[in-house]
Amino acid sequence: MKYVIKILSLLIAITAFWIALLEASVIPRSYTWLLPVYFVVLLGCYGLLMVGIGLMRFSTCPQEARLLQQDILEAKRGRRGQ
Repeated sequence: MKYVIKILSLLIAITAFWIALLEASVIPRSYTWLLPVYFVVLLGCYGLLMVGIGLMRFSTCPQEARLLQQDILEAKRGRRGQ
């Protein structure tokens, strides 16, 4: 539950910042309207980066690799027997 509250508070803070930028006219209004789109694109890039890092750090499991190789050999033998 704490994680949900943390995410909601972050979203509220980002929304408040975005509305403040819209009202203050610090940057051109056309750029300000696109900020949520940029945020979603950046969030997607971050997600892809985390998946890539997770794949690079994926620990090898030698026992599982052996079991997988055995399953492959059994499947090949089963195909030859048909």
